Amino acid sequence: MTVTVLVADDHAAIRAGLKMLLEATGEVRVVGEAADGAAAVRQAKALSPDVVLMDVRMPRVDGLAATAAVVAETSAKVLVLTTFAIDDYVLGALSAGASGFLLKSVGGDDLVRAVRAVADGDAVLDPKVTRAVIAALPRAEETAPPDLSALTDRERQVLAGLGAGLSNMQIGTRLRIGEATVKTHVSRVLSKLGVQSRVQAAVIAAQVGLEFP
Repeated sequence: MTVTVLVADDHAAIRAGLKMLLEATGEVRVVGEAADGAAAVRQAKALSPDVVLMDVRMPRVDGLAATAAVVAETSAKVLVLTTFAIDDYVLGALSAGASGFLLKSVGGDDLVRAVRAVADGDAVLDPKVTRAVIAALPRAEETAPPDLSALTDRERQVLAGLGAGLSNMQIGTRLRIGEATVKTHVSRVLSKLGVQSRVQAAVIAAQVGLEFP
């Protein structure tokens, strides 16, 4: 099934390049473009794309505020693209409920796979971004560690899978359970941890050092 995408970036040449990369395989269709965050939110509401490919630094309304609005007001998933491995906006977008983070240096095939994964409800984390996000978080001695006591053993395993960047299918295969069951566990994990997205859960898994079986 073709995934529909809205591309939000303040540089027209970058938007054109991303559109070319995304549509080259025939698996993705770019249904709209936006040059700033306010336009991205309007377009997301009007076009109902599966995924918004969101630049971080844009004029007037930045990617952080736009991500929060898109997540709150539409059913679209947000995949954040950033030039740098970490900046102030990435942590904000994480809190706003972005479904993934990629560097703009990502290749075409990897970009398409990431868009499809996000559209399917999975999280996408560039390893460089993930490490930088974790490094930017308060040190464990400065904050209370995440409380995992409400999680069952199976939910801890699923959380560890999220921390390893695995899809629902990959987690299910490794744990020998169905993909639908994994989705149920993921929903429960997010609810019990009080987070909005798989990305946030993945960062928690990395913080506490969970290892996937």
